[in-house]
Amino acid sequence: MGIGELDREAHVPEGSGGGTGGGTGVGAAAPRTLAEALRAGGDDTLTALLRARPDLLSPVPNDLTQLATRAGTRASVVRALERLDRFALQTAEALAVAPDAAPYPVLLGLMAGDAGDAEIEAALPRAVALLREQALVWGDDERLRLVRTARELLAPSAQHPSPTGLGPTVAEATAGMSPGRLQEIIAAAGLPTTHDPVSAVAALTELFTDRTRMAALLDTAPPEALTVLDRLVWGPPYGEVTPDPTAPVRWLRDRGLLLPVSARTVVLPREAALHLRGGRAHAAPEPVAPEIAVTREYRPQVVDNAAAGQAYAALATVEELLKSWNQGGPPVLRAGGLAVRDLKRTAATLDVPEQTAAFWLELAYGAGLLASDGEADEKYAPTPAYDDWLDLPPAERWSRLAATWLAATRTPGLVGAQDAKGRTLAAFGPGLDRGAAPEVRHRVLALLATLPPGAAADRESVLARLRWDRPLRGAAGAGAGDLRERIAAWTLEEAEQLGVTGRGALATPARALLNLPLAEAAPASGHPGDCEPAVAASRAATLLAPLLPEAVDHVLLQADLTAVAPGPLRRPLAETLSVLADVESKGGATVYRFTPASVRRALDAGRSASDLHDFLTAHSRTPVPQPLAYLIDDVARRHGHLRVGAASSYVRCDDDAMLGEILADKRSAGLGLRRLAPTVLAAQSDPTALLEGLRAMGYAPAAESAQGDVLITRADAYRTPDRIPPAPVPDGPPVPDATMLTAAVKAIRAGDRAATVVRKEPAATPVAAGSLPRTSAAETLATVQAAALTGSAVWIGYVNADGAASQRVIAPVRVEGGFVTGYDHTADEVRTYPLHRITGVAELADEEI
Repeated sequence: MGIGELDREAHVPEGSGGGTGGGTGVGAAAPRTLAEALRAGGDDTLTALLRARPDLLSPVPNDLTQLATRAGTRASVVRALERLDRFALQTAEALAVAPDAAPYPVLLGLMAGDAGDAEIEAALPRAVALLREQALVWGDDERLRLVRTARELLAPSAQHPSPTGLGPTVAEATAGMSPGRLQEIIAAAGLPTTHDPVSAVAALTELFTDRTRMAALLDTAPPEALTVLDRLVWGPPYGEVTPDPTAPVRWLRDRGLLLPVSARTVVLPREAALHLRGGRAHAAPEPVAPEIAVTREYRPQVVDNAAAGQAYAALATVEELLKSWNQGGPPVLRAGGLAVRDLKRTAATLDVPEQTAAFWLELAYGAGLLASDGEADEKYAPTPAYDDWLDLPPAERWSRLAATWLAATRTPGLVGAQDAKGRTLAAFGPGLDRGAAPEVRHRVLALLATLPPGAAADRESVLARLRWDRPLRGAAGAGAGDLRERIAAWTLEEAEQLGVTGRGALATPARALLNLPLAEAAPASGHPGDCEPAVAASRAATLLAPLLPEAVDHVLLQADLTAVAPGPLRRPLAETLSVLADVESKGGATVYRFTPASVRRALDAGRSASDLHDFLTAHSRTPVPQPLAYLIDDVARRHGHLRVGAASSYVRCDDDAMLGEILADKRSAGLGLRRLAPTVLAAQSDPTALLEGLRAMGYAPAAESAQGDVLITRADAYRTPDRIPPAPVPDGPPVPDATMLTAAVKAIRAGDRAATVVRKEPAATPVAAGSLPRTSAAETLATVQAAALTGSAVWIGYVNADGAASQRVIAPVRVEGGFVTGYDHTADEVRTYPLHRITGVAELADEEI
């Protein structure tokens, strides 16, 4: 004998259903359908449903019947189930194995068991209310009904075992069994025989659900038989048996405790399993969410200061990245995106790991600061929006980056991974969008916000809480390493790099960005996210601004050809100094180093030696050191002595001896130089290569135009055309705002009144239920004219220009020129309809609209 564990498969039968609502219905008949339950509820019920399930609004349903039908479709129900927390999902799973229209005490027994559980008893009302709000459960506490599609998805079957580990009921497992075999089973179980299979199944079910009689039956079982049951009780309930099973298995099979599914497979009936479990549907109900553990607590000021320092470093990193691409960045791959070698080069420039470099690249790309230029030899470069971004105050620049990061669906953590076809995912390339990313980021930060200000959360406890919040979504990604958990882990890292958190704790500006209540203020709204994103970003910038270091307007020049910036420099000073010197080290104070190449770069940009002396004198708190002054004068004296232009290219110089020296230098062989005149050399190389070659030889040539003027090169010369940042690609419709919800509820209620209003049917031409009224053109005109005179409302059938038919309740006010104008109760506005598109008209039996 062998009891084997069956493979679990994710097959889900197709189905649709309807029926849920707030269903208390005091003083009224219990609702029979989901539409009736929604109709009995108030506008708050509809608003909560549409907020929780925004997919039901695409497009806005015409009435409550259409809304209920849409809420019962498989795709919508699956999406709603995926958004349930673990306990609410366990409650739905328990309802799926309970009898349809289960009373609340039955559900409580399935969740808490015969012994009861105080935590479950306290948490179950919230779970049932959530299921009702999501239109997954409807009916009052005497008849709780799980919508049919959800029951089909969650109920156990041989192809789709339930997460509860329960099997089919006795009635389901014995379907198709011969009446004689049924009589043998109930006789072996000590029950009197019956005259039909239905009563036999009922008697066996009653035995298994009677705690006292079932316990007495199991007391007579062999110990080995109880061991077999122990292996099946928590699932899977199916087991394999040999053609000649052992005596304990025969004992169980003879009494119906194991029922045959096939020649080699048996199943433990649901009622028997529940008895063995003490009435519990789940082995480990989780009514309480896991706590977020705190690793360390800091003063809130320490967290805010650390986050502000990291925010400023983030701005400097983005500026450094885009400044390095000012003359045009790396090329675009043919398949789109950035090559691996270019990503490595960028990481080396920023002195960060490649994954971190991918984060900064994608952040700048998502904010619209970086894009491809669209030229024939396409390459990446800063956009004009980058210059506008630089003109903003530092706090506003940060809030724009942080808001972009929160809403982005592109996931930089995937860079370097492979897609389903084995292709490597590249930065800027396709395949990086993950619709769940914004939701996970918001949820992770919201969990951090539940801790006391200054408290740093334990990473593993945050991930455990996310698994409890969305168990189905986590399970769906388990085969791929659980993408949601990886996004959550990346969120914690990226939030620290961006300055959203400081030392692992959520900073105050980030709370404002998330529209969360601040310590000194009440919540901005009842639902986080109701505040406009632009307003939230502005609040965050306002809170961050005082925490950022104040920009300084001076440096300290030193005799070793370096300059120390004691803090962040003001923009004009920083831009000029970045051209005149190279950054040698960063930190609390930035160290710049002056070199011949950096001084020549400033001279190429149009500065003269006197300009550079004046600039350093004006912005240095220390005297200009003599070595630095000599360096500037020496480079300036040689700068432009040679001139390079386009012939293919040429070199001209008033000093023919210097040209002779260049020709004699072996290093110039690759430039293809030859003398055309005493002061002119021609070259086979292009001007750019000639400039670089001469500079490598130690000269300081200057480029000149066709008119002989020196060309001035500037660092910010190249920009892409205006580009639109990549739009997020969410995995579902966005949560509607309050205005949209109010308008949708009003439209659905109006459409429902039009669809259900009592009307007078013409005696000669009765109208079938649900069909449009049909009247002749003359009758239609006469009826609407009479309604306009009396100010009454009528019911009309209308076909629009696209051929879509609908029914409406209107109050005509004017009929002329082949048109009727009136107040449309369905649309809640005044409209004009062509009479030839009205299929018919009927008077209302009740004028109360």
